[in-house]
Amino acid sequence: MTERGRVRFPGISPRAYEHPVDRGAVATLRMAPGFAEVLKAISGFYPERGERLMALGSAIRVGPRQYPKLDRLRNECARALDIDPVPALFVARGPEANAMTLGMDEPFVIVTTGLVELLDEDGLRFAIGHEMGHVLSGHAVYRTMLFRLLKLQLSMSWMPVSALGLRAIIAALNEWYRKAELSCDRAGLLCAQDPSAALRTHVLLAGGVDPAEVDVLSFLQQASEYESVDDIRNSLLKLRNVELLSHPLAVVRAAQLQKWGASEEYRRILGGDYPRRDADAPSAHWASDVKSAAKSYKDSFAASADPLAKVFSDVGEAVSGAASKVWERFDPRDKPSPGP
Repeated sequence: MTERGRVRFPGISPRAYEHPVDRGAVATLRMAPGFAEVLKAISGFYPERGERLMALGSAIRVGPRQYPKLDRLRNECARALDIDPVPALFVARGPEANAMTLGMDEPFVIVTTGLVELLDEDGLRFAIGHEMGHVLSGHAVYRTMLFRLLKLQLSMSWMPVSALGLRAIIAALNEWYRKAELSCDRAGLLCAQDPSAALRTHVLLAGGVDPAEVDVLSFLQQASEYESVDDIRNSLLKLRNVELLSHPLAVVRAAQLQKWGASEEYRRILGGDYPRRDADAPSAHWASDVKSAAKSYKDSFAASADPLAKVFSDVGEAVSGAASKVWERFDPRDKPSPGP
């Protein structure tokens, strides 16, 4: 337990809270041939030291004498998830309520004044815990990669082929990052251990000024209505709307976290039953992670009333069935043995 009565999770593996699609995508990236070289090449364009110096020179570094409440929350969240050393936290001037984690070698967190002014202490604990989840999961590496690719896209926009290629890469990274945000909402909930505080935060980020003026059930009902559109034209518009978004849509994100907060999985983690970091072996989990990601998409499509999702589900079933038949034909393990 922490000094304030919240549960701590010594040695917790990020696998405990990661969304299956997030975990599968990261596993695939890590195993992809040449990925490390691409990462290194992109790092050469934008040295991390410059980004850290920019934060140091243009924002306020949180510490015991600067934003002491945020410093306490930063340390509480790091202790809850057993992160050492504790990442640096900066407050930058900005009207939008935003936070990000950057850095490949030494990740650091930046929150805007808009976020600090908007949230109460419980909301800030959830938000900072969310960013600590990015640190523990190693998302900062890939988020920094996305951040730098966006800069690169601007500088290469005059080259049509390069711009189209980068757009495809950025769209794929954004799809992963939207699921990574769902993962880290779960990490934030593990730090805050208060689903109602998390929901208030989502309400405020969606446009609420005073949570008392927003009916929670009606807010969550919006997510159900959004998911259950019955016109394929709306389905295509939904795809177009999220293509370049790095975060899930607000009401969908809130509903996803409340569902996880009510799950047996969340209760088991609070009870101390969770995977440990010292048992992690990324290469050993790669196949199961990719399968889990595929199952997550399949389950999502099957449960959705969206007509386009139904098409994806039917196509996926057909492809999966055909692939299984081909595999059975060529897989020697499925053939009868010639003898003892």
